[in-house]
Amino acid sequence: MREIIQTGSVAGPYSPAIVATGTKFIFISGQLATDLDTNIVVQTQQIMKKIEKLLENAGSYMSDIVKTTIYLTDIEDFKSVNEEYAKSFPSDPPTRVTLQAAALPLNAGLMIEAIAIR
Repeated sequence: MREIIQTGSVAGPYSPAIVATGTKFIFISGQLATDLDTNIVVQTQQIMKKIEKLLENAGSYMSDIVKTTIYLTDIEDFKSVNEEYAKSFPSDPPTRVTLQAAALPLNAGLMIEAIAIR
């Protein structure tokens, strides 16, 4: 149901392309940390736990995520977020886009959305 497509090495914890066949999709809205007064690593942990719980409630798993989008208000946080994010995907990580946003809701520094299969 989820086939990783590679063309060579990649520069981070993401897959260049994923083919999802015969599946239903789960679209997870942009998630913010539960405590915005924490550092970016803790915020990443909180968001990934929220995504994991949403997937669990939908009958799916982190390994079923095929794409994420990460929004950062400070691109200098990329390395820290990337290192923490990678812990959620020990093998075959999803495709991913990471962008810097001028602002996020509630003055958050980080927001992550996801698409998974079931």
